[in-house]
Amino acid sequence: MKIGYARVSTGEQNLDLQTRALKSAGCDVLFDDQGTSGASFSRPGLASTLARLRPGDVLVVWRLDRLGRSLRRLIDLFEGLNARGIQFQSLTEAIDTTSCSGVLVFHMLAALAQFERSLIGERTRAGMRAARERGCRLGRRPILTPEQKKEALELLTRLTITDVATRFKVHPRTIRRVRQQEEQRNSPTPRK
Repeated sequence: MKIGYARVSTGEQNLDLQTRALKSAGCDVLFDDQGTSGASFSRPGLASTLARLRPGDVLVVWRLDRLGRSLRRLIDLFEGLNARGIQFQSLTEAIDTTSCSGVLVFHMLAALAQFERSLIGERTRAGMRAARERGCRLGRRPILTPEQKKEALELLTRLTITDVATRFKVHPRTIRRVRQQEEQRNSPTPRK
């Protein structure tokens, strides 16, 4: 039996193209997820799809990235399907694991997808590094101003961390971090 799986990332996107292609490919049953990222493999439609598959069945997707984006997770999923006697087919990339060449193509495309994600990560990190070098502050704003940090440190001489945190309406971890930063700033640097 051919079982199809479709996914779109946002609620505004439409599943029609994928479902028509899956039905044309001879899928007897279709499952889908709407508004879910391919980065997460914890999706109700995917879970139902995997639970329905039996030995001899074929899992069919419109495109490989509809199933997921992580190379490691895709390969784990593929190996799990293979161990259960379930084949895989991706219509757009013409991957069909019932043949040796289909298995090869699957691994090559999955590797290329992971390579592309790695390149995006490298470009993001390079952009952040360049922004820091230009003096841009990255990340969220500090919860406490420098004046509030100074006041919190003074209050710590006579109040508990919890009391100081309550006064500034922050979590006690924030006050602990302020104290640790002050201790590090005041600790003598080791000589070489």
